[in-house]
Parts: sequence; C-alpha cells; structure tokens
Amino acid sequence: MQAIQITLLLVFPVLAVIGGLKDLTSYTIPNWISLALIAAFFPAALISGAPLGEIGLCLAVGLGALVLGMGMFAAGWIGGGDGKLFAVCALWVGASGALPFLLYTCLAGGALTFAILFLRSGFFTPIVAGGPGWLRNLGKEGGDLPYGVAIAIGALAAFPEGALARGILG
Repeated sequence: MQAIQITLLLVFPVLAVIGGLKDLTSYTIPNWISLALIAAFFPAALISGAPLGEIGLCLAVGLGALVLGMGMFAAGWIGGGDGKLFAVCALWVGASGALPFLLYTCLAGGALTFAILFLRSGFFTPIVAGGPGWLRNLGKEGGDLPYGVAIAIGALAAFPEGALARGILG
C-alpha cells in the first residue's frame, strides 16, 4: 500500500519538473501537465488519508491560486501556462504549504531573473549564439522569462510542507 502512496505522490514532483523544463526550453507549458496533476491529485489525496476538510482546503487554495494566476496573466506578468501550473501546484501543496510555496516561488523567480539578466548581459554571447535554439531564445535581449521554472522550484521546495506529503511521509 505504501508503494502505491509513494508512486502517486511522485506524480507531482515529476510533472512539476517537466512543466518547468518545458517552459525553459519552449516558453510553453502543455495543458496535459496541468490536467494530469489535477487528475492525480484526487487519488493521491484519498490514498494519503487526507480528511475531506483538508482536501477541500487544498481545492480552495488551488482555486484562489487560479484566480491570482489569471490576474497575473491578465496583467501580462506571466503566461497562461504559468498561471495554470501555479494553480495546480497550489492545489497539491494545500493550505499548510501555500505560504512557503509563495515565498520559495518568489525567491526562485528573483534568482531566475538575475540569472537570465546575466545570460543576456553580452558576456555569454558566443556561448548562447552557438547553443541550442531554446538557449538562443532565452538569451535574446528583451525576451520573456520562463517563470514556470520558478513555480516548479517553489512547488518542490514547499511540497514537504503540504498536507498530502505530510500524510504519507509524516
């Protein structure tokens, strides 16, 4: 039984990493990642033994994050895929992991911003020019920021604080 619990629990970090990497390399996060995370949440929550009230809180946090993500998308701060990834990651970390998730995501976003600015500073122009297409896109002056990377890092860092992880691992 514990093997099934851990397998279901691993769906979250694996898909969060895939979402972050897809955003890094293509500036898109496919919808199937968000949909798979939503679909896997319910069996993971039930098998973890989370009470229905805790599952409801997770749903409320995810919905709140979706509204926040939609607002950030409407303001042009993040892409639509980033907003969806943000919401499903918030669903998985729940109420107990929401604040750490926000904090870690903000810190990772700041570090990512500085790294991208450094990459775009001109110092790495020969490396970027000879690199793969995704690296050239990343190094373009005035290009977008793949914030899905920061969301994935924040989610992975906060996940142990979440109700599902504590229910299985704690």
